Amino acid sequence: MTDNEKSSVIRARSIVENYSGPEIRIMEVCGTHTHEIFRLGIRSILPDNIQLISGPGCPVCVTPMSYIDEAVYLALEKNAIICTFGDLVRVPGSEMSMWQARGKGGTIKTVYSPVDAVKIAGKNPDREVVFLAVGFETTTPGACIALEKAVKEGITNFSLLTANKTMRNAYIQLKTSADAYMYPGHVSTMTGMGVYRELARDYGISGAVTGFTASEIITALATIIKKLGEGKPFAENCYPRVVTEEGSRPSRVIVNRVMEPCDAEWRGLGVIHDSGMRLKEEYSSYDARKKFSIPEMNGVTSPGCRCGEILLGQIKPYDCPLYGKVCTPEHPVGACMVSGEGTCSAYYKYGKLNFIK
Repeated sequence: MTDNEKSSVIRARSIVENYSGPEIRIMEVCGTHTHEIFRLGIRSILPDNIQLISGPGCPVCVTPMSYIDEAVYLALEKNAIICTFGDLVRVPGSEMSMWQARGKGGTIKTVYSPVDAVKIAGKNPDREVVFLAVGFETTTPGACIALEKAVKEGITNFSLLTANKTMRNAYIQLKTSADAYMYPGHVSTMTGMGVYRELARDYGISGAVTGFTASEIITALATIIKKLGEGKPFAENCYPRVVTEEGSRPSRVIVNRVMEPCDAEWRGLGVIHDSGMRLKEEYSSYDARKKFSIPEMNGVTSPGCRCGEILLGQIKPYDCPLYGKVCTPEHPVGACMVSGEGTCSAYYKYGKLNFIK
């Protein structure tokens, strides 16, 4: 870091620490931001009139319970090999998690890439293999690449169970929950700044993109404070070393070849118009819901779990009666405690049972 950069960070910290204006609410919508803000101790320097709200930026946390029920159904009723990223394995469904389904004879494999699932399908031609495609703009291209690989190699025993989502319409749905967003750095590398310019121009939604170091997060907070004071909607890029105006056009081309927008259910937010991504009709034979004629699942949330309200920023984790008692990382009841990016997980890891601003 140069001397000029150090001076800029010092000025930014001063703006944050000495802010004395009206209360402002800033929602970070990235699970990694939530954890880094805790880990770096940034909450400890905030005055009482700056409120950080942890929003629905964890893909596992916003995945509806009915999706877990679908995966369990495929594992136990259809004898499919389920391939998934690790965070999803212990998320509770209406009756059981995939971890528990494994104990009942289901084949659940943790993979590091969707392409790994295609390889497993190639090695097991007598079994159906389903990859659980969960995530935002950052991970969706990987699922599309895997699908195209399966098509190219003639691997027909591979399919996707999709729960991919895009953030744009969620920002619109949540616009009254915060005065400004701290936009996610990873997602923004894909989308570019254009979507945020549109949100500011057409919907009056403000925010700043930032990275994950202490200096980047504090700079973004200071930028938000200053721009809110000007009274006009804004979209600022505080992560220019990674995020560009255009984003990753090749990634969007790949996704648009394979998928199309659809309405999607978000845990806590309900159904949001055109916020999901589904396979196009020409790839329907690789769509697990169609391939296996999965019956409609109406996930039943555990009594007392308030993950939905936490994801909306309406309550803090410690306001949930289950938090730290029957719901812990070792024995999670809700998705927000299971995921490594979950808000409850962050509060528990860094604050234990203490009340944190």
